[in-house]
Amino acid sequence: MRRRGKGIGLLSGGLDSILAVKVLQEQPLELLGITFFTPFFGPEPGLKAGRMTGIPTRAVDIGPVFLEMLKNPPHGYGRHMNPCIDCHGLMLREAAGILAAEGADFLFTGEVVGQRPMSQRRAAMKIVEKMSGLSGRILRPLSAKLLEPTVVELEGIVEREKLLDLHGRGRKRQMELAARYGIRDFPQPGGGCMLTKEGFARKVKELLAMLPEADTGDVEWLKWGRHFRLGASCLLTVGRSKSENERLSAMARPGDVVLRVPSHPGPTGILFGKAKRRAHVHMASMIVAAYSDVALGERVEVHWRQGAEQGRIPVKNVGKEPWATRLL
Repeated sequence: MRRRGKGIGLLSGGLDSILAVKVLQEQPLELLGITFFTPFFGPEPGLKAGRMTGIPTRAVDIGPVFLEMLKNPPHGYGRHMNPCIDCHGLMLREAAGILAAEGADFLFTGEVVGQRPMSQRRAAMKIVEKMSGLSGRILRPLSAKLLEPTVVELEGIVEREKLLDLHGRGRKRQMELAARYGIRDFPQPGGGCMLTKEGFARKVKELLAMLPEADTGDVEWLKWGRHFRLGASCLLTVGRSKSENERLSAMARPGDVVLRVPSHPGPTGILFGKAKRRAHVHMASMIVAAYSDVALGERVEVHWRQGAEQGRIPVKNVGKEPWATRLL
């Protein structure tokens, strides 16, 4: 009797990763889902895919190691700042550690040969497989019949004849499979990674140029508010709404400077990075005042705090125009 194999799947939450699970569920296999998250993409879609397919799914934070890779990806970037090949390789390498800990037989993904021009070419698939250290144990159920048999297929743990031969960028067969499996609620392709968004990618690039040692907390500030360069390695985030102000205040770390104008409605400002000198705090205070309801030319006190320290800085509202050139 053939033993029951165990596979660990990388679930992005997209239709292809959902279909990969459904195809494998037609065989007597034990399946576990893994969804990775970083400051650039979250775990929610992958966790939802796990619930939809009925397999246990874990969310695993790879933010710090991902950010270090992002600073200098060996295989370069895509159209913007998306390091697709190195991202896939990193995920597979991290998943390989989980595979070893779980005593599983193989990893699987929802990749389709030729669907994405950078990361799902045959050559790219071989590269990321080599990066993972699991050559022969990464199964792509949707395109398996177009690829060399994996170890688990050769050993009979997974039946190759029950796998598929999808290829290219067309989605017709995926739609047919979704209908067959009764899958209706799934996200459209693309859009999951913020590094593919031109505006955000540009800000990340500038942040890393200004602050090469930036950590995941620094990247988080780029998701909220307006951003200003105040020095060679010092930046200011200014909230644009009450909800953003509340979020910024809650996210502040001991080394960050939090600024606000308590006498008028207006934004919360977060000064972060290096070299937060008094001149930077004063400049940040003027910007926070400019974006508040303080009248043009009016003098006001801006309150600041940094950890246990706090103080007040009197400034004059000179308006927003002088700060336009400092916008990130």
